[in-house]
Formats: sequence, structure tokens, C-alpha cells
Amino acid sequence: MKWWQKLLVILSCVVILIISIITIMGYHQYQAAVRTIALEDKIHEIRNQPHFTDIDEISDDLLNATIAIEDRRFYRHGGVDILATCRAMLGNIFGFNKSGGSTITQQLGKNMYFGYEPSLTRKVAELFVARDLEQELTKDEILTIYVNIINYGDNHMGVYEAAYGYFGVAPSQLTLAQASMLAGLPQSPANYQLSDHYENAKVRQEQVLTAMVKAGYINEREKEAALSENVIPID
Repeated sequence: MKWWQKLLVILSCVVILIISIITIMGYHQYQAAVRTIALEDKIHEIRNQPHFTDIDEISDDLLNATIAIEDRRFYRHGGVDILATCRAMLGNIFGFNKSGGSTITQQLGKNMYFGYEPSLTRKVAELFVARDLEQELTKDEILTIYVNIINYGDNHMGVYEAAYGYFGVAPSQLTLAQASMLAGLPQSPANYQLSDHYENAKVRQEQVLTAMVKAGYINEREKEAALSENVIPID
């Protein structure tokens, strides 16, 4: 065996060892999280929050906008979108697309159990929670819980607080313009919240509407109409 072949074997073994260690650590982190509070109990706790809003009480535009910008293949994958993950990894390596690649299911798992500090072991732990969520809940239930606990900025946790707090309307009454504005905020609430980053939020809103067009939820005319609508949050 030539020297470079030996080196390749050694490097491969090292990579496999590192991946194995990270996977084991992530699994232990997942186990510790669900031992603290079981998934079923966590779901029950969320559903019993005072302002939990069922899917039939939420604007279709908000749900569609969320899927379009966060996880277009949400209804087609099993909790992990391999294509999005690979695209995100390549984008982050080569600098052409700084995206996370996490599905809505993975993001829900993160928000239910883990913090926001970047960590490979945490990402692995999220995968195990995502697996459990997909086994325990329907897609509509996952999406509903997600929009009920996600941070929309300005201390608005969940779609109920965001709809009333920003626009003074029920989640079911959100217009396309309002819904597309809200759907863009969870990516970075501190940088998009409407109280002090409204212009950033408008830029993000256009990205959301463009994603909705690509996903087939709306057409160009509807996109332009929503962009031109003067969406001003209440004081």
C-alpha cells in the first residue's frame, strides 16, 4: 500500500471516529433532554398554554409563508431534508448560501428542548427529537406547535402574541402582507423585529413572498400587491 493510500485510510478512520463520538454525545444530550420532560408531556404543556392557537384558527397565508421560507419540502420529508442539509453544508463551506438547512421539525425540536448556541452535538440531538416528533405527530400538528412557540421578536412568542401584538388582529385575520411579514421574523428576531428593524423586516418580507411564488402559493401580482401594502405595526 502506497503512503498516500495509508494516509487516506488513517484520515477516513479519524473522520469516522469523530462522527461516531459526536453522534454518541448528541444521543446522550437528547436522552438527557427527554428524561427531564418526556416529549408527550412537553407537547401537552405547549397545547395547554393560554394562547395556543389551533391550525384552523391561523391564516393559511401565515402557514404557507412559513413553509415556503423555512422548509418548502416540509410535507414530503420525514423530519430531515437531506437535500437542504447538503445544500446548506456546501453553501457554508463555499460561501454562496449561508443557510442552516434545518427543517421545521428540527427547529421545533430545538425550540422545545435546546438553546441557540451552535453545537454539532446539539444538531445531532435535534435529529433524534425530530425523529420522535415525526412519529408522534402529524405534519399539521408539528406546524401548528411550531408557529405557537417560535419567537417573532419584541417579546412576542407564538403567532397569537405576534398577530395581536404587532397588528391587533387574530391569527386567522392576518392578511398576506401581514403574514409574510411575520413569517420572516423567526430567522433572526432581534434583527427583524418590527419595533426597531422595520426596514430589515420589509427586505425579509420580499424574500418570503418570492419564496411563496416559487412554491406556488401565490402569483407575482399577489406578491407585488402585498409588498405595496403599508403594513404598519400598532404602537
